[in-house]
Parts: sequence; structure tokens; C-alpha cells
Amino acid sequence: MKLTRFEKLALGLSGVTALGIGGFILTAPLAFYASYGIALGPDPDLLSELRAPGAGLAAFGLIMLAGIVNGALRPASIVAALTVFLAFPAGRLVGLVADGVPSGGILGALGIELAIAALCIVAFRRRLRPAAPATGGNRVSAV
Repeated sequence: MKLTRFEKLALGLSGVTALGIGGFILTAPLAFYASYGIALGPDPDLLSELRAPGAGLAAFGLIMLAGIVNGALRPASIVAALTVFLAFPAGRLVGLVADGVPSGGILGALGIELAIAALCIVAFRRRLRPAAPATGGNRVSAV
């Protein structure tokens, strides 16, 4: 499967974003969350629970980026980009309903996630349609 320039752009932006945010959470969770006005204490359990999904997000970012250059990883990279950037805003929207309106920084993150989700949907829309069923000479007859 060959990627168009637009698809490469979508994977690149998705991958850099996921890798950067995931890497920041993994390596400096206190600083990352402080940038949103969230004060965390030096609780090893909490920090471990934050670093683990940060590592997962960074790994998904690497998969997205690898799909740009590695044809075997392209389908997985597209799935990773769509999953991450549809699931994160979905989770934030559930939070809006369940918990109320968060800070402006979190709403800004939601806006960025929705923009990247829209970019990915537009970029990969032709790949999201089911393939037409095969017709013709591939019939198996029972004798």
C-alpha cells in the first residue's frame, strides 16, 4: 500500500504529537500535568499509573511514524492514528458529561485532538470504506 503525501502528513503529525506527548508524560509527568495546572504529588503509585499510558502513547506514536517509511507497518500505523485520535477526544467528551467542564488547557487539548482526528478521517477516508465484493470467476461448485 502506497501512501499519498496527505496520508504521510496525517501520519507524521499524528505520530509526532503522540510520541511527544507520550514521551513527556513518561519522562516528566509532574511537569507535563503542571503545564495544565494539575498539581501532582510525589506518589509513586500515581506516577506509575501516569507513566504507563504515556509509554503506550509514545509507542503508538512510533508506530504511526514507522508506517510512513515501512510498508509492512502502514496498516497498523493508520489504525493506531485513528484509534488514538478518536479515543482521546471520546474520553474527554465523556469526562465533560460526567465531570463537568475542565480547564482551558484541557479544552485546548480536546480541540487539537479533534483536529487531528478530522485530519486522519479525511486523509484515510478511502481506506475506511469496505472493499467491493469480488464478482466473477471465483465460484466454487459442489459436485
